[in-house]
Amino acid sequence: MFENMTEDQARGEILSLVQEYCNKYHIKKEFEEGDRIPYASRVYDSAEMCNLVDSALEFWLTSGRYTDEFEQKLAKYLGVKYCSLVNSGSSANLNAFMALTSPLLGDRRVKRGDEIITVAAGFPTTVTPAIQYGAVPVFVDVTIPQYNIDVDMLEEALSDRTKAVMIAHTLGNPFDLTAVKAFCDKHKLWLVEDNCDALGSKYVINGEERFTGTIGDIGTSSFYPPHHMTMGEGGAVYTNNALLHKAIRSFRDWGRDCVCPSGRDNLCNHRFDKQYGELPLGYDHKYVYSHFGYNLKATDMQAAIGCAQLDKFPSFVERRRHNFDRLKAALASIEDKLILPIACENSTPSWFGFLLTCREGVERNKVVPYIESKGVQTRMLFAGNLVKHPCFDEMRAIGEGYRVVGSLENTDRIMRDTFWVGVYPGMTDEMIDYMAKVIIEAVQ
Repeated sequence: MFENMTEDQARGEILSLVQEYCNKYHIKKEFEEGDRIPYASRVYDSAEMCNLVDSALEFWLTSGRYTDEFEQKLAKYLGVKYCSLVNSGSSANLNAFMALTSPLLGDRRVKRGDEIITVAAGFPTTVTPAIQYGAVPVFVDVTIPQYNIDVDMLEEALSDRTKAVMIAHTLGNPFDLTAVKAFCDKHKLWLVEDNCDALGSKYVINGEERFTGTIGDIGTSSFYPPHHMTMGEGGAVYTNNALLHKAIRSFRDWGRDCVCPSGRDNLCNHRFDKQYGELPLGYDHKYVYSHFGYNLKATDMQAAIGCAQLDKFPSFVERRRHNFDRLKAALASIEDKLILPIACENSTPSWFGFLLTCREGVERNKVVPYIESKGVQTRMLFAGNLVKHPCFDEMRAIGEGYRVVGSLENTDRIMRDTFWVGVYPGMTDEMIDYMAKVIIEAVQ
């Protein structure tokens, strides 16, 4: 088949066939009432599949040209200086937190025993890096129906060991960045925005509308299939701070001191002429380690998918907002049965899901099974109350390793009464209307 073709011609022929294959076998049938409606799903076409195959044919495998392209495109979209691709959103949070422990930060570095203010109503990997490092998470309550940190509790949570605030924008709804940023600035604390469920959300601060994840010191994203965009597995860490970026890259890339990209040697022209630590003069800089790091890089095949997804991403955000607004309007008649979500003031969310909390007299354990029986997938608000989970058994027993401020009353209510359904961009108006019909039936 390829006998009289150049390599470029052969590649073009393969990609043409891939496009034809995708268009024929990956087109979804139209929704019919009763079809399963997942809370989230991949939205893609032949562009993603062709990019994936193009990268596979190149067979570079690790980070390469698509990684560079993706990092540049995402940084430009968000309006930040630095972006680092990693292999998952959980790794992004690990990478972000560990950067705060770098000796490069001097007295502001997070040390073991220092405290990190956060919430228990969320996903565990926002908190896990701090616990594994030996820092102490300090849990405060959230508000309903925003489902974000109760900023009135921040001062009470503060201690002389507090070094950072690390919290997520819940299901795309930004937390009160004005209050949280002012608190962090006042007390010289780091702010890490877990933006994994909120890519594309915007917030007006100091009169300027900015993307969430870019207002604190570090932002993180996830590209797991249910998220706002996907590359299968994948994540990103972004910042405007050059020193934090240096630490982020080092921790991501084994902890090495060298900044040469994969496949390039001696970019700085000082590979063999400097002294580091107690190593011999001229020791190869590519094997000098300034941090105890990891390998958190993604593959170029993942990045190739991400590049195609980024081209579509603004339309994804608009569709999520459309679906959220349509569902909320359709459920207005049952606000006496279910608490409907409300966007944070000064924000324009890129909604990840539609949160619902059962009012008194309505039992989630009856509502959710009915909705699921009708083919609509539901989810809890992740951990509900993280400190109630088995992973905290040992710390609860000895009363060490974390601190709780207040009663976590709303957090416990979310654990008992809250669930959510999806609004992902692959949903049609017919799917949204069917979901609304089923939810209304469930509470009658």
